[in-house]
Amino acid sequence: MKLWAAQAVSAVGARITRTVLPIIAILLIDATPTEVAILSALGFAPSVIVGLFAGGIADRRAKRPLMIGADIFRALIILSIPLAANSGVLSMGQIYLVAALTGAASSLFDIADKTFLPAVLPKEQLVDGNARLEASDAVAEGIGPWIGGALVGLVGAPMALVFDAASYLWSALLLGLVRREAPVDTNLREADGTGLFADARIGLRASLAQPMIARILLATIILSLSGGFFMALYMVVTVDLLALSPTMVGAIIGVGGLGGVLGAISAPALRRRFGAYGALVRSLAIAAAFNFSVPLSLLFPSAAVPLLVSAQLVGDGFMTLAFIMVVSLRQEVMAKEVLGRVNATFHLASSGALVSGSLLAAVLVIWSPVEWVIWGASFGGVVAVPILLGYRPTPEEGH
Repeated sequence: MKLWAAQAVSAVGARITRTVLPIIAILLIDATPTEVAILSALGFAPSVIVGLFAGGIADRRAKRPLMIGADIFRALIILSIPLAANSGVLSMGQIYLVAALTGAASSLFDIADKTFLPAVLPKEQLVDGNARLEASDAVAEGIGPWIGGALVGLVGAPMALVFDAASYLWSALLLGLVRREAPVDTNLREADGTGLFADARIGLRASLAQPMIARILLATIILSLSGGFFMALYMVVTVDLLALSPTMVGAIIGVGGLGGVLGAISAPALRRRFGAYGALVRSLAIAAAFNFSVPLSLLFPSAAVPLLVSAQLVGDGFMTLAFIMVVSLRQEVMAKEVLGRVNATFHLASSGALVSGSLLAAVLVIWSPVEWVIWGASFGGVVAVPILLGYRPTPEEGH
């Protein structure tokens, strides 16, 4: 319960940051679409580097102190934005740096968190546990952007980040109250050595050696590449092209929280009905279909709000369900001694694809209309579905 509460509070703060930073860039610094896309990419670029070594750290060291340290670091670095804004020295460079550093700390927190959970819950309760964690994450998806948008209107965008920093400090306090820790084998050795690249190689090799996990990894890369386009350009679409207010945008994104909660609540039942892999394929297909609501909002601006709401409510709901199945399957199928590095492999692959998608979007919008780029991203995400359809899991894997 303490771990759950800490994750929930930290997740709310992360959504405030993700919502407010691009708003600051657009409203206070008059950032261009390309600069906003680069900002989005920088939030995930450090994850590629962190993913190389964080898995080995998570496998060999106590997870809880890593998570506490990441929370405290994020709080301190985020506070630099309101301090700089109040002093009149805030720049795009500083916003870039804050996005990069908080992204790196968030990556370490995420890898340690997913490696820590199997030490708290038995294997048969992992889907329920992940569902509850994702439900709280979905609630954060709902209230975090809404709170962020509302705070921008009430106290201004830079000061809204003070509440974000406070949430990370509260999360660190809650984690400090947790007394359980995963067993740590400080003498853990592998046949091909240890170290930054050896750990990355071990995680990738273990992921590819398991046929089901290998397909899920490939599908994750494709979806993340598509998702990078949406992350980079979503604020451009809503705030710039559709001229929606920050409060409205926060409220629309917040609807995704409700969808995520519904998806998380449905996860155990759908797992029993279709198996974990079957539930993953079905939910992913529906989520990919609802990505088209975003470019359709530009095609039919009078219906933009309901279209964007449907993408958040239905699309995010089924994507949350799919994510629960992906994490649970990894935790159930992979050996515990390499789980941290397998989690890091997924994190590195996903983050790398998100960064690549964001940077590619930043380049494409120089020569192509934003509408065309978003349409391309929507079609690209659908490619992940047949990759998963081509595999039939064993009863042990799928159930």
